[in-house]
Amino acid sequence: MQKLADFKLPQFFNYPPYFTLQPVRDTREKQIQLWKELILDYCKSQKIFLIGVEEDFPLFSNSAIDRTLSHEARETFLSAIVGEGRAEWLDKGHRKCLILWHRIQDWADLILKFVRDNGLEDSVMTVEEIRSGTESYGTELQGIDRTILMRALKLLENKGKLALFKGTSADDEGVKFSV
Repeated sequence: MQKLADFKLPQFFNYPPYFTLQPVRDTREKQIQLWKELILDYCKSQKIFLIGVEEDFPLFSNSAIDRTLSHEARETFLSAIVGEGRAEWLDKGHRKCLILWHRIQDWADLILKFVRDNGLEDSVMTVEEIRSGTESYGTELQGIDRTILMRALKLLENKGKLALFKGTSADDEGVKFSV
């Protein structure tokens, strides 16, 4: 079993046909499903939030079998993830994809759990503290993409669970929890 850093790759990763879009519909659907799961699992394990279609992403090639996904295959697999609401294209040209290995609502739920687990109800924190503070160390919130975090916080603000306030810079943005 091949590994990529500390990530265990599935068997199909060493099967050359899976690096070429399959022409038979049933086979292609299975191929797309396998790639969707692989991309999401890998991004979650490595805390990757952004994939550039034209960039050198570790899963897009396998030097052991001398195979690389075509641009069309990369876009197809990422578009399938977008179609499930687990990713979003950041541009009209489909060059950059924001990966949501948790949906925004799930991130919001994780934030609420984090607040309760750390006794932060009725507390004030900066946005940066949520991403990189001592309380977030070792949690899924550690290193969360700022765009995703802000969207989850805005969702919670709309539900009356917190208030966002701005400081003089992006580092000063704050959150007042009222859970």
